[in-house]
Amino acid sequence: MNHISLVGYFTLAVKPINVSADKFSNTIKRRIARVSQLDEESNTYTLSAYLVAQLGKNFTDGANERITGTQLLQAAIETIKDLQYMAGGMVCFLEAENEEKVLEFYEKKNGFKRFDVRETEREQGHKLVQLLKVL
Repeated sequence: MNHISLVGYFTLAVKPINVSADKFSNTIKRRIARVSQLDEESNTYTLSAYLVAQLGKNFTDGANERITGTQLLQAAIETIKDLQYMAGGMVCFLEAENEEKVLEFYEKKNGFKRFDVRETEREQGHKLVQLLKVL
């Protein structure tokens, strides 16, 4: 008999974001420009993007060993691609702790680019790095 268990989870949402045009190559800027508004005064794009709001593995009974973080993130991105087909949009983003291993996972292993830092509301001085990926 097959044993079915939850190995990981993710949650998605659509949220507006502001992105500085200075942080990206001309190719990325052209792609973002198709689905955003450029504020020429501040040189920022405003657009709706898919937010990977949560990404987590289940560490109960070794379930975490059955999926890698990259596989779990890829499942979230594939779901976003399905949503793109139905509803449009081309950008996803997430927020991460400002820790080298975490940022390396998103940037080097999964192609995300930093675009801003946000201070959390719950804890003064606690900041999250915002990362974006054009799909």
